[in-house]
Amino acid sequence: MRFGYTLLTEQAGPRALVSHAAGAEGAGFDFEVISDHYFPWLDEQGHSPYAWSVLGAVTQVTHRVGLMSFVTCPLLRYHPAVVAQKAATVSLLSADRFTLGLGAGENLNEHVIGGGWPPANVRHEMLTEALDIIGALFDGGQVNYAGRHYRVDSAKLWDLPEIRTPIGVAVSGAQSVSRFAPLADALIAVQAEEGLCRDWDRERSELGQEHSRKIAQLPVCWDPDPAAAMRRAHEQFRWFAGGWKVNAELPAPASFAGATRFVTERDVAESIPCGPDPEPIVAAAQPFAEAGFTDLALVQIGGDHQEKFLDFAESTLLPALRESYG
Repeated sequence: MRFGYTLLTEQAGPRALVSHAAGAEGAGFDFEVISDHYFPWLDEQGHSPYAWSVLGAVTQVTHRVGLMSFVTCPLLRYHPAVVAQKAATVSLLSADRFTLGLGAGENLNEHVIGGGWPPANVRHEMLTEALDIIGALFDGGQVNYAGRHYRVDSAKLWDLPEIRTPIGVAVSGAQSVSRFAPLADALIAVQAEEGLCRDWDRERSELGQEHSRKIAQLPVCWDPDPAAAMRRAHEQFRWFAGGWKVNAELPAPASFAGATRFVTERDVAESIPCGPDPEPIVAAAQPFAEAGFTDLALVQIGGDHQEKFLDFAESTLLPALRESYG
């Protein structure tokens, strides 16, 4: 298993995120992922810079780690042809260290263009078309496309990396696995469900494709004071308890605050390791390893609590994780 670090744009500004990226590489993480939001989940998180500008800067302060959008929604805020151009550029800037992570998005971030929020089945249709467009542009040459949801008129990427940019797609169940496994190079998920990885590998095997990366994410809240860790996790990450079927639909931070007003600190601590010790984090990673995930990106909760966490990760946490699952 490879272990990554999350640049959470909802909890830190752009300069801090670039600094954290360099620090995470120095601490020994294998890869780094970045969220792509227009809003934070909750007002308490307090940030949401443009992920792609941050990524461009991150490519110049890191040299070894893989990079990944986690995840970009190519449906409303961004046209798929523009996403393809951004991804190709970041691949070139990073010397082929970038993976384009895509998903069907959340109302929280996509409502800003005023076009309404489609139901899940329509979003999956749109994502399928988006993958067709992005894949065609990655192939090179001129692309014209007329689909149900998108049109492309004589598009071409003039700067393409020599190595095709890998694409990961976020899935949440059998239907999305069946739809997107043939179209992507990697699986992305946030739940430690064995069926997702098993079904993904089966779908790829039936198409004669090799097994691929399966990438998950685990929030943690490290702090020398366990009580402070629980308070911070509750303040900034209680939205996580809603599950993606709910989280994809709510339109604003105030909605998430209202939906989680009865979630307690203890509720949050039951699903997020909190405190100074590596053992709870190692234990929380076990279900992902057993489910078949190959990569796990950690989220340290609290934008101004990264430097000491990175010291802890380098000296204690990463060695413990690799001893158990490396």
